[in-house]
Amino acid sequence: MKNLKVARALLPAMMVLSWLTIPLLGKKSIKRFLPASILMAIVVWLEGKWARKRKWWWYYVKVHPKLSGGFPLTWGPFLIGSIWILRFTFGKFKWYLLLNLAVDTVFTYKFVDMLKDLGIASLVRLKKYQLSILFFVKSLILYGVQMIREKIGKIDR
Repeated sequence: MKNLKVARALLPAMMVLSWLTIPLLGKKSIKRFLPASILMAIVVWLEGKWARKRKWWWYYVKVHPKLSGGFPLTWGPFLIGSIWILRFTFGKFKWYLLLNLAVDTVFTYKFVDMLKDLGIASLVRLKKYQLSILFFVKSLILYGVQMIREKIGKIDR
């Protein structure tokens, strides 16, 4: 059960490490990009509930009896990573798409295999290319939400 110990330590560590980068973002970036990123984290959380019912993927490890292994990934690397990606690429759509493509490809084709090898999670009824499409759609939604926020003038730049 060595992998179980690693899994139980890895997921919370990823969440904590993600949050430790927050001070590096700066208050202005956090204020500007956090709302859209939180909205997308909620979408991802709801998607996880849907995926569990549809058996798209499965988490074998829980970080808490009431929290699946997806919780630290959603509220850690996904949420904070969304802010970082927006910070560096918002307003440069081609760069945004390229960076998202790179990050999502690494997650889908490397990290998903690592999660499976560690016994943390695996794709069940969803193929990797379908997961890539989901990531792409979510990246478009994130950018669109941020654009709308900027257009309606609720952003102090």
